Amino acid sequence: LEWDEDTERYHAMHHPFTSPKPEQMHLLESDPGVVKANAYDMVINGVEIGGGSIRIHDKDIQARMFDLLGFTPKEAQAQFGFLMNAFQYGAPPHGGLALGFDRLCSLFGGSDSIRDFIAFPKNNSGRDVMIDAPSPIHDEQYDELFLHSTAPDENTDA
Repeated sequence: LEWDEDTERYHAMHHPFTSPKPEQMHLLESDPGVVKANAYDMVINGVEIGGGSIRIHDKDIQARMFDLLGFTPKEAQAQFGFLMNAFQYGAPPHGGLALGFDRLCSLFGGSDSIRDFIAFPKNNSGRDVMIDAPSPIHDEQYDELFLHSTAPDENTDA
């Protein structure tokens, strides 16, 4: 967990389903900010190619995590009730792993940079220059989705 001064609450550094390190579980009550995630990286020859974590598989621990993240019990049930309800039947300890395919290709290609292996590269501004995204939304697109923009009109002085 990471404390955010602006919102004055904790945020999940990975996601809210990552289990705390078992030996630090007791610190969730007294000092949740020091608790480390039970997460891991997959590394080949010093190059990180993926990462993952052991997931929470206990209803009470998951409820406490939602509480620390600022969810009321009602909000947690509304958004994650399917998971919380499933826990009553039990869940085995389990984990997940996500490989960075671009990182793996970079390693196999002998490159120190993944930029040449990213399918849809972005520039430093976060734009995809090949398809001009993100781009302005046209009025027809707003109409089709029954949306209305509240952004100031670029052609007027705001």
